Amino acid sequence: MPDLDTHASFPRSHEGPTLLDHGWESTMNRPETNRAVEPLPNASFRLVVFVIVDQRYALHLAVVLQVLRMVEVSSLPKAPSVVLGVINVHGRIIPVVDVRRRFGHSAAPYGLTSRLLVARTPRRTLALPVDDVLGVQEMPSEQVTKPEALVPGAGLVAGIAALPDGVLLIHDLDTFLSLDEEQQLTHALEGRPA
Repeated sequence: MPDLDTHASFPRSHEGPTLLDHGWESTMNRPETNRAVEPLPNASFRLVVFVIVDQRYALHLAVVLQVLRMVEVSSLPKAPSVVLGVINVHGRIIPVVDVRRRFGHSAAPYGLTSRLLVARTPRRTLALPVDDVLGVQEMPSEQVTKPEALVPGAGLVAGIAALPDGVLLIHDLDTFLSLDEEQQLTHALEGRPA
């Protein structure tokens, strides 16, 4: 598979205990919620900050289930092009979405030092390979700008925060896959023709 480091020796699945490298509280057993992650006025966001190609991105902590070491990704025939394949996490088959491709970066191999952010949308759980996970950051809501104020039609971006040494792009995982990609992925997971 071209987007994975073919010289690395990845574990075939993640069967050990949940890996939370940065000491985060596990959210895997938290009940599913579809509530918005908008903060209350004068509140703050809790964000999981990660790096792809030297750019910092974030997801709301409420949608992140766990962080894993990179494992071998099995191909998934007839999946959308943004899907690298699937992984097995404690007996659950989880699609792996190529965030580099989705964010418009050039293809590069994910290696043994890469991490997988396992996160949920209202429709499914996804694994996102990232270069590094920096941890959980509290971000006051007044420091987050709606993307429409800066870039109309920003799509995947839910907010932009200015940091002393750059910007943090906060992503909306609910819009990560288009409706067509969602449907194509569902058919591929069920083994049906698209």
